[in-house]
Amino acid sequence: MATRHLVRSVVLQALYEWDFYHRKKDITEILERDLKEFAPGIDEPDFAWRILKGITDHLAEIDKIIVRAAPEWPLDKIAMVERNVLRIGLYELLYADREEVPPKVAINEAIEVAKNYGGPNSVKFINGVLGTVYREMEKEAADENEKKGIE
Repeated sequence: MATRHLVRSVVLQALYEWDFYHRKKDITEILERDLKEFAPGIDEPDFAWRILKGITDHLAEIDKIIVRAAPEWPLDKIAMVERNVLRIGLYELLYADREEVPPKVAINEAIEVAKNYGGPNSVKFINGVLGTVYREMEKEAADENEKKGIE
């Protein structure tokens, strides 16, 4: 398993536990423990911390995007695995450095994590939500370029 894929899986486990305990546990302690247990000696632990910080810093906005992109699914009715895979994918899609994680890589990685940890319909759901957000981003960028007279 590639290092960054492993990191995303460990971050998912930490977010799942944090979510399970209704965010009453310290997420940094959870991630620190999970990195030691499930990814000892990884060469990019800072990547895990950037993802976690980005998600926690933008959690309210990310959750609003999930609600908007999946209107038939109230946030609390989305399974914890899928909800947290979406949080990782949306953080990387919207807030991460595009040089480090291009949008299509963010989507593909979220789908791969969903394949490993989600239910039978997870991949389709994750792909649908992230694909919707990506298409909206592309449309907004095209509209902005059109306003500026850029082709």
